[in-house]
Amino acid sequence: MLLSLRSILLTGLALLPFTIAQSDLVGTWSTKSRSVFTGPGFYDPVNEKMHEPSLPGIAYSFTADGHYEEAYYRAISNPQNPACPQGIIQWQHGTFQKLSNGSLILSPFGVDGRQLESTPCLSQSIYTRYNQSELFTGYRVYTDPYHNIPRLDLFQFNGAPMAPMYLAYNPPEMLPTQTLNPTASATSAGKASSTNTANAKRSFGDLGNFQEPLNKNVIMPYKEPYNADKIWWYGIGLLGLGSVGYFCF
Repeated sequence: MLLSLRSILLTGLALLPFTIAQSDLVGTWSTKSRSVFTGPGFYDPVNEKMHEPSLPGIAYSFTADGHYEEAYYRAISNPQNPACPQGIIQWQHGTFQKLSNGSLILSPFGVDGRQLESTPCLSQSIYTRYNQSELFTGYRVYTDPYHNIPRLDLFQFNGAPMAPMYLAYNPPEMLPTQTLNPTASATSAGKASSTNTANAKRSFGDLGNFQEPLNKNVIMPYKEPYNADKIWWYGIGLLGLGSVGYFCF
């Protein structure tokens, strides 16, 4: 009995440094553009839709219990037509581990990752599943001396630093941390799709099939705005009645 209790205590003490060590990662971190964030504003798994941010950037979110989410938006220059760059939007989530040497291993849920590659001037886009495990040899969390806010530096598998990221949300802004596995549709991931409008915002959505809205349980449902034309005619009617009353009485 004493031996068993001692083993439990030693195991708890061994896990304690791991829990404390990764708590400094908790939050949503975004690069300097401050336009790319994880969560439903970047990827809508219910309607299979990705939203293009206003500027390129990277965002990572981490939880204290070992889950992560990432969002990438890259713009690739087009030498033949500089006014029409190619865009790549990537999203995935899963679990992460911190090893004893300080490195991080990110293991995504393979069925959930998505990638949208588009060239809007050519009115074409390719929407596929995306599954890429990642290894970071280390990281640093500290207060940026210039911006005076928490900063995260991640070092890639070859030791090269990524663009610095700054704390945007704590607690993190994330989609649910379990496998989402969106339902496939007629234009499901893995098949190419085309856009109809040149230079349109890059997005993908299956508009042919109705999906249950995300706000079905909202406390205060959306109301249609007032019709300005009706208000104008109503005002004209009141003005007319007032004029008649003025001259008659």
